[in-house]
Amino acid sequence: MSTNEKEDGSMNSTTTPASATSSSAARTSSLGDVATASAAARTRSEQPVGSGLEARNVHAWFGKYHAVTDMSLDFPTGTVTALIGPSGCGKSTFLRTLNRMHEFIPGAAMAGEVLLHGKDIYAPGTDVTKIRLKIGMVFQKPNPFPSMTIGENVLAGIKLAQLKISNKNDLMEECLERAGLWNEVKDRLNQPGGSLSGGQQQRLCIARSLAVRPEVLLMDEPCSALDPGSTLKIEETISELAKTMTIIIVTHNMQQAARVSDYTAFLLSDGGPGEIVEFAPTREIFTRPKDKRTENYVTGRFG
Repeated sequence: MSTNEKEDGSMNSTTTPASATSSSAARTSSLGDVATASAAARTRSEQPVGSGLEARNVHAWFGKYHAVTDMSLDFPTGTVTALIGPSGCGKSTFLRTLNRMHEFIPGAAMAGEVLLHGKDIYAPGTDVTKIRLKIGMVFQKPNPFPSMTIGENVLAGIKLAQLKISNKNDLMEECLERAGLWNEVKDRLNQPGGSLSGGQQQRLCIARSLAVRPEVLLMDEPCSALDPGSTLKIEETISELAKTMTIIIVTHNMQQAARVSDYTAFLLSDGGPGEIVEFAPTREIFTRPKDKRTENYVTGRFG
């Protein structure tokens, strides 16, 4: 919150300097312009109602620590949803509940439902391995397998899942194309995956995720360690992939959320578990948020 000093030297938190108000308004207008222009430029295929992923009253714990509470969101096929909010509000924790990676952590627990095409992925008897093939994940730090070549990295998931495919070379090229990497690596497929730049490694990890034909792709701050040029290429890849699948991205970059997402959810932890403060089309979040806390966050007044 912006403050002014009183005459006695104490701080008055009830007023905001005109310069700060002007700066915040300019930022909101700029992000709104970006979101509006990006939405106008996108083309999405029409998908049937009820397709995609749904979270229903999701809670998550680490031992006794209640990390996120009562989160319900719909993620339709053919859309990108950005999860924004300050550090510690539960964005990554919530993301990991969406493909059952949360349960890898000792002492972790969850309640609620996560539905893929109407079926709860936490239902008894559900094959967790198959769920993670349908709901892939790209992590903050690129993690290509160091002992594998570029080509082997792309097909690693196919091998681990023991999936049968008719033409591995065609699949490899298709996935690298969709990840925006083919032209850069087509003559060096036998080189180690670790020989690529950071941005290329991240796109290699995306290509690896695509090889098993996921329906949903979760991305946990995929550009946080990348330069602007690599970030742009990842965002272009996201826009292309979202034409045919569901993408959910955690990001601290407001410009990125405005550029790539159709919907945005603002999460906040106010001394308790993280919760969803506001969820709306991205343009609305950055032009006319309904909650004052959302407005304060997207204008840079906190967070």
